[in-house]
Amino acid sequence: LGLFEELPASTGLVELDSPVLLHHEFAALSALPVLQGNITTLHAHFPVAAGAAGLEPALKALAASAEKAVRAGAKLVILSDCGVDAQKAGIPMLLAVGAVHQQLVRAGLRLQADLVAETGEAREVHQIACLLGFGANAVYPTLALSTVAQLASAGKTSKPVEPAKALANYREAIDAGLYKIMAKMGISTLASYRGGQMFEALGVSTKVVSECFTGTASPIGGIDYLQIGEEALVRHARAFPADAPEAPLALQPEGYYRVNKRGEGEFHGWNPKVVASMNKFIKSGDFAGYQEWKTQGDEHQPVALKDLLKIRFSGRTPVAIEEVETIEEIRKRFTTAGMSLGALSPEMHEALAIAMNRIGGKSNSGEGGEDPDRFNVRPNGDNANSAIKQVASGRFGVTAAYLSSAKEIEIKMAQGAKPGEGGQLPGGKVTPLIAKLRFSVPGVTLISPPPHHDIYSIEDLAQLIFDLKEVNPRAKVCVKLVSSSGVGTVAAGVAKAYADVVLVSGHDGGTGASPLASIKNAGSAWEIGVAEAHQVLMMNQLRGRVVLRTDGGMKTGRDIVIAALLGAEEYNFGTAALIAGGCAMFRVCHLNTCPVGVATQREDLRAKFRGKPENIINFFNAVAEDVRHYLAKLGARTLNDIIGRVDLLEQIDDPANPKTKLLNLGGLLHNPDPTGELDRYHTRERNERFGNEGSLDEAVVQEARDVLLKMSNSLVRSYKITNVNRDVGTMLSGQIALLNGDEGLPSGTIDLTFTGSAGQSFGTFLVNGVRLTLVGEANDYVGKGINGGEIIIRPKPSETFLWKDQSIIGNTCLYGATGGHLFAAGRAGERFAVRNSGAAAVVEGVGDHGCEYMTGGIVVVLGQTG
Repeated sequence: LGLFEELPASTGLVELDSPVLLHHEFAALSALPVLQGNITTLHAHFPVAAGAAGLEPALKALAASAEKAVRAGAKLVILSDCGVDAQKAGIPMLLAVGAVHQQLVRAGLRLQADLVAETGEAREVHQIACLLGFGANAVYPTLALSTVAQLASAGKTSKPVEPAKALANYREAIDAGLYKIMAKMGISTLASYRGGQMFEALGVSTKVVSECFTGTASPIGGIDYLQIGEEALVRHARAFPADAPEAPLALQPEGYYRVNKRGEGEFHGWNPKVVASMNKFIKSGDFAGYQEWKTQGDEHQPVALKDLLKIRFSGRTPVAIEEVETIEEIRKRFTTAGMSLGALSPEMHEALAIAMNRIGGKSNSGEGGEDPDRFNVRPNGDNANSAIKQVASGRFGVTAAYLSSAKEIEIKMAQGAKPGEGGQLPGGKVTPLIAKLRFSVPGVTLISPPPHHDIYSIEDLAQLIFDLKEVNPRAKVCVKLVSSSGVGTVAAGVAKAYADVVLVSGHDGGTGASPLASIKNAGSAWEIGVAEAHQVLMMNQLRGRVVLRTDGGMKTGRDIVIAALLGAEEYNFGTAALIAGGCAMFRVCHLNTCPVGVATQREDLRAKFRGKPENIINFFNAVAEDVRHYLAKLGARTLNDIIGRVDLLEQIDDPANPKTKLLNLGGLLHNPDPTGELDRYHTRERNERFGNEGSLDEAVVQEARDVLLKMSNSLVRSYKITNVNRDVGTMLSGQIALLNGDEGLPSGTIDLTFTGSAGQSFGTFLVNGVRLTLVGEANDYVGKGINGGEIIIRPKPSETFLWKDQSIIGNTCLYGATGGHLFAAGRAGERFAVRNSGAAAVVEGVGDHGCEYMTGGIVVVLGQTG
């Protein structure tokens, strides 16, 4: 039976190693003794003659039949869409699984039987994940398996392979994809994922969701059973054409992943015409040339929710364009997305930074670190320093010098195009330079993994925000969130945690290295997330405390204005900025073969880079001018005048697509403050605590003034410390790094001794030249991000316990360390030295997950490990 393991008869269970069944395994199910006479097969069909209206009654009859079978003793219910013919169309299998699963749940019978989906529909990871997530115990993907076997038999695979091996490879790939999806959701077992419904429905009616996918978020409504039936019949008619029933059939290219060059199939927002018009405009640089690009970017069939929104100009009194704020003011609201050095070539990365610094906007380093040579202004006056420095869960290249060079520090909780997954850099792009900047090893694939980082709660996030504000008090702190239902609650928590900027990231875009399985069906529309975040922040009277920024396919002034009307006040550009800088959308970023030198680390290809900061500036100038024309037409003199003005938007229908009439964008257009009494944009320059009497580290910095100014060679001091004293040594390290970079100070320059119980983040981001000795114990995050110096922690001399038996430091210590030393006379908590890439440490025991993703340094554990 292969992967089957029949458990003792008393359990009545069969264990599978994979939820994907192969042909022989599915056939073997009926032969298993524990299932003899207890298997029921139900066909998921509806009559073609009944038309689209026949789907709903057939679906409900199927669910009722499943309930009846289980009540009669069935232990396994097989839902099959096989046997379709000219008279019978297939019920979409996800709909069938969801309906049967929910019927059994409502009847209290779900635990008495298992569901297997026998289907020709499911072939990709996401489709199988949906079937499992909405209730199937296993999936038998009949058509996918037959196709794989046929391709292998005909020699049409990339490498010769036997059919049996090809089928095993297919299942292995699907299983790997399922592991990845579960990991992104923080779910460890398939039993937890199955039926967990970790999805959002976009474009599905409340009725269908409540009956078949009960509890799933569906923020904009959408199609009902009738429309689903109509689409099923369209597909059915292509398989059984009434006018030529004997004609040979051929698969039509859908353009799902790549643009169909014949213009058939799915429309792509970044299609060749759009890219070509951008390149033409960039070469001319004038606003007239921008109009053709604007036409291509704005006037097309709906592909996003913004395309179903219309700006209300009627009833508004226009103002002269001269009265509208200048492009210089508008450009300050523009940022470029977090695209790392590594994903991009050094030339492209620097061009973005130089362009944004020239116009007063902000470029984003991405999570890959940055060459310290770029922190200084160049002889020609250009500045290649990225104003926004990103801090992701991987902590690539994050040191005190890196952070102190920033105007803004962005905590990347996740990215919209790959929520829960983080960045990904193929090993081929990890050159010696990239490895050096990321404190890693050349040729090794790098990801920014979500598990086991230092943010497990809003309190953890608040601590990281505090860490960053201590190491660089001049910088604002941004938290990057994914657009999804519930993001408003998270945004409110972020504001209460004293972040200065909240970025709601949409699903469009993502790094050029994204695997195909990560591009589709991930994230949600920025329009939904921005509207919810803006409304919740207003209702909690928090909107004035934070800047609300968004990204996801921004192209033209119209996009900016719609984002502003929904509540965003700053705007992030990714793909558009790259194309302005020379990207030609060859879509080979992950292969390191970009022929225009934009997304490659190969020196021969980098030499072909022809992008200029001036071209990027031309693009942003034109977008800003476009915004000015919209403002003038609306009678507004500044962008602040229209932020959150949802009354200036209305939903429209696309005559060519009747399904758009079924969407309800009322939630996006809700005004939580009709009287206009609440703030609609940030009114505080910084979101800071009031009544802060200063930290212990501030006192240390004051006493170290002479050393910092090189008026003294050393400092030796002693202090008492309590657990309210957080980030001791962090502000000091930031000041040293600002002046001296990662070189810091000579060893032993500043020697500080503390007695007592230290609070969170003792010695976080410590630099060379500082020694911290703690006589007592410390909480979490000791030495997080340490780059140099020493931390020594030991119990008080009066303590009589055995050091090896007691914890002396908390969880997540030495996380993301890049250098320095830590000596702790006692045990450490969980997640010790995760992502350590350079520090040396000696401790007397660690908890679970110690040293994960460690790429350098050395850890000596004189005791037990988790």
